Amino acid sequence: MPAKIKYEQVEALREKLSKTKAVFIAEYRGMTVAQSTKLRALVRAVGGEMKVAKNTLLEVAMKEENMVALPETLITGPNVYTLAYDDPSAVAKVIRDFSKEKTNKAFVLKGGVLGKSILDVPALEALADMPPKEIVLGQVVRTIAAPISGFLNVLNGPVRGLLNVLNAIKEKNEAA
Repeated sequence: MPAKIKYEQVEALREKLSKTKAVFIAEYRGMTVAQSTKLRALVRAVGGEMKVAKNTLLEVAMKEENMVALPETLITGPNVYTLAYDDPSAVAKVIRDFSKEKTNKAFVLKGGVLGKSILDVPALEALADMPPKEIVLGQVVRTIAAPISGFLNVLNGPVRGLLNVLNAIKEKNEAA
């Protein structure tokens, strides 16, 4: 029978998973404490959290939260789980950039889960390349507003043309 502490750990993981939008998985074997502390601070700054947990306990917590089951390739070895609470692309960008740094070769990205989709490393990197949420919303608003502003320009065209003609007549009369 599992120990009471494991039930408590699963419950704590479930609570965190219920608030998360994405979970990214990486292997951290060989990282120094300074590297780990720096990465945790960077992730926290963009609305995420890093958690080291037993793979089986995380699997149980994800199953209880009705999340997709992780493939065996993602949950072998010593893993650190990065939970994205706000913007998954911002968190993915931080961990991707950290893993690309020359001094952080011990931190190896494996993949993750976004909603009901399992992400491999190329998909995680594509997510990291996406612009932040605010920029995407701005692009959507601009796209929606473009036809309206075009329509207003069309409506203002005849009035602008009339003003140009009247202005030219006025200048011609003043010159004469």
